[in-house]
Amino acid sequence: MGCPTFQKQESIIRDMTDRINRAEGMSEKAGIAEEMQKEVAVLLSCLDYDEEKAVCRNCCFIANLRMKTANLIIRANKLA
Repeated sequence: MGCPTFQKQESIIRDMTDRINRAEGMSEKAGIAEEMQKEVAVLLSCLDYDEEKAVCRNCCFIANLRMKTANLIIRANKLA
């Protein structure tokens, strides 16, 4: 996507996803997931969001999926 906010956050979020995948224990994964929630929130609170633009809708969709993933990891840690 051509959005500079998405491109910046995407790089950060992908790095965190890789770190989660490499993490050994659930508590380590959950810690990274909590950081990821903050980075995803940047996308979800974007001041340039325009519901009419497909790029913005796609970004929001991807961000929501990533937030749900982070939430799931954090909940799994609480159950462990």
